[in-house]
Formats: sequence, structure tokens, C-alpha cells
Amino acid sequence: MNIGFVVNDVNTEKAGYSTVFLAQRMHNQGHNVYLMGVGDLAYYPDGYMGATATQADTKHKYKSTTTYLEAIQGDKANRVRVTAPDLDVLMLRNDPSSEPEGRTWAQNAGIIFGQLAMRHGVIVLNDPTSLSDAVNKMYFQHFPEAVRPRTLITRDKNEIKEFFSEQDNNIILKPLQGSGGSGVFMVKKEDATNLNQIVEAISRDGYVIAQEYLPEASGGDVRLLVMNGEALQHKGKYCAIHRVGSKDDIRSNLHAGGSTQAAKVTQTMLDLVELVRPKLIQDGMFLVGLDIVGNKLMEINVFSPGGLSDATDMEGVDFSEPIIAALERKVHYKKTYDVQINNRTVAMI
Repeated sequence: MNIGFVVNDVNTEKAGYSTVFLAQRMHNQGHNVYLMGVGDLAYYPDGYMGATATQADTKHKYKSTTTYLEAIQGDKANRVRVTAPDLDVLMLRNDPSSEPEGRTWAQNAGIIFGQLAMRHGVIVLNDPTSLSDAVNKMYFQHFPEAVRPRTLITRDKNEIKEFFSEQDNNIILKPLQGSGGSGVFMVKKEDATNLNQIVEAISRDGYVIAQEYLPEASGGDVRLLVMNGEALQHKGKYCAIHRVGSKDDIRSNLHAGGSTQAAKVTQTMLDLVELVRPKLIQDGMFLVGLDIVGNKLMEINVFSPGGLSDATDMEGVDFSEPIIAALERKVHYKKTYDVQINNRTVAMI
């Protein structure tokens, strides 16, 4: 299988990232694995999208993600041009909201080039047309109300004040665009004096999400990986981690200083998966991460869900194995049916 991974920038990838974890495992199994940053993508005169991609030594197997990443980022890495006909699968693992200031051109690049690759028969995951609808947190509002905390999205300070007064507890304020815990604030019921200032700060960059605070969030959240619309399992274990925020920080996201523990997957969590499953299938969202607090979803990460390597370490099973097996099946079905089945269908088989 020939597979390309699109990331924000190959040089900023880290050994603990799920993309690197999956790429290293696939490389060691003998698949041709290419990593490419969005800045490496191109459209060539022959009508194909492609990239100047990075590939580790195909004759060598790597014992860890650290040694694999060193091979990818080192001076001896192979830089090769690949185009759509060279690929069976293209996985879009770049996070538009993680692009720094000055790289607005990069935010939608993976989606745009992914759509071009799809036209030439490449399986693109997650489906790029659906990803274009998910570039901000408004996508979350298309899922059933039963799975979401009570939410207001506006730029009007008075509407947020009214929403705040209606809540029995604290509220969470965050920007509509962004991820990784950036710009997330909790306004406590007994301390509303900073509400105006926080709203003004967030609304400078767009809309503000005001969300009811779930008391269970004080204990962190559970990141549960979902593949093909079902909770990812392997050898009787679920691919999930319990993320706990650092002291005095409401954010449990790992990039915001959180830590991980083993997670207990409950029936309530599996019921949430069932409720979002039809929408994920419809949109061709092959691999996503659900962030769960109590009986609600806080977020659905459809771009670059992490947790694979942490869950593998904690549960003692390699969760890359069912993912790789699923990708191999998709390539088989695509070669069998060719254009008779579309990308979204292949994405969820």
C-alpha cells in the first residue's frame, strides 16, 4: 500500500504524535509511507496533485517513533516527488487551527489538494469535502442536541450575559475557531466582573462560543477514538485515554499541559458513539476523536485526533493494527469497484 500523510509541517512533528506512530508502524510493515507538509503540496502541469514528500529508508525498520522521526527529519531522509497515481491513500492529518499567524494560506491547503487527489481515485481520509465544513467548531452543532452541552454562539455581549444569568453553574467561553485549548476561559457564577473583558478579547477574532459548564469536567475528559463510526477496539480493549488538566487549569488538552491516565469506557460513552455514528458515516469521517465529559461530548476532532500511542502504552495493545487493517481493506475495495463507489463510502467501509 502506498500512503501519504499530510501534516502541518514535517519538521514540527513529534515522536508522540499519532500520525508519526501510525506512519512508523506502517513503514515497518513494508508499506510505502510518505510524509508531506501542506507547504510541500503542489499541482503539476500533467493535471495531478502531488508533493515533494519525505520518506524514511525503505530498507530499514525503526524500533521506535523517535528513531523513525529522526530518519524523517534528518539530513539523510529521502525527498521524493509523488503524485496522485503513486498513492492508494492520502490521510489528511494537518490541523488548520494549529497554523501560526502568517500561514493562513495553509489552513485549507490539505482539503483543497485532497479534493484534487480524490478526483484521480486516491482514497482521501477523512473525506475532504466534509472536512471543509468542519474547519471551525460550528460543525459540532450539526450533531444531535442530546450529545452537546447547551451552547450559544454569538458576538453580542448582551446575549452572552443573558445566557450566563440563565445557567445554574459557571460557563465556558472559547473562540469558534481554534483547538488545543487555545483561548478557553471559565467564568464562575460568583465572579462575573471579567465577562465583558473576556468576550471582547475572544470576539476580536470572530464568534464566541458560550457553553454550559459540566461539573464533571473538573475531573478531566476522556478521548475516545472512533473508526468507521464505531468505538475503536483491539483485543477487547478500547482506544481511549483519560486526560486530566494541570492544577488550576480547566483545560485537559495535552497541548495545554494536561496529563494522561488509563480510561474506563462506560456504556454511556458507547451510547454517545451510537448517536453520532450516522452523521460520521454520512460525512465519511473514518477516524475521529470524541472528547467526553459525563454524558456529553465537548468536541469532535475530525482533523488530527491524537491518543493512539498513549492508549497503546496504557492498554498494552497496538491500536495501529486495526487501523492499518481497515486501510488495507479500503484499498482492496477501491481497486475492486474503482469509480463505482465514492470516497465517502470507501471511507466508512
